[in-house]
Amino acid sequence: MPVPMRRLAVALTLCCALLAGSTACGSDAKSTTKNSAATQAVPAAESPTPSPSTSTEKRKFAKTRFVLDAGLAAGATYQWIVKPWKAGKFKKGAHGRKLALVKAGVAGLFTYNRLKAAKKNAQADPALSKALAPLSAGIESLKSLPSKLRKGDGGAAGSFDDIINKVKGAGKSAGAPVENKVPSASQLSGG
Repeated sequence: MPVPMRRLAVALTLCCALLAGSTACGSDAKSTTKNSAATQAVPAAESPTPSPSTSTEKRKFAKTRFVLDAGLAAGATYQWIVKPWKAGKFKKGAHGRKLALVKAGVAGLFTYNRLKAAKKNAQADPALSKALAPLSAGIESLKSLPSKLRKGDGGAAGSFDDIINKVKGAGKSAGAPVENKVPSASQLSGG
């Protein structure tokens, strides 16, 4: 019977933490009124003007984030799409075909998601932006490839591999070499 006691202790601790957090974050009406009055007293001329920077300029570590996202996409593609494709797992009647197709579908969606993030990060770096610009249409075409894999289209896996190799080449030409990094199950499910 020690397991229910542990659960009770955890539940009690969480409830206390939530209660303490909600009371600590609460504010009374007097402080809210004072803060709003102080905000209204500041003339518009004295308020700081926003800087004319775009959201892509504000990305920190854009090249590093590009390498990480593209590496995860490359690792997922190689592990769950290219290797099974070369092993013949996607052919009709192959042993373990359904599981291989499910894994490839999840990996395909993950790859598409990570390549979109890599493209967004590349836009914040001038060299990467120029190198990756011609690949935008190829990255968008990956959206339809998981359904082609399910239908048994063997060329779909080759298309994934081709796009990943082009992204790796673009990164290398811009000074951001991409290495395959196989994502964990939690990264795959989290997107």
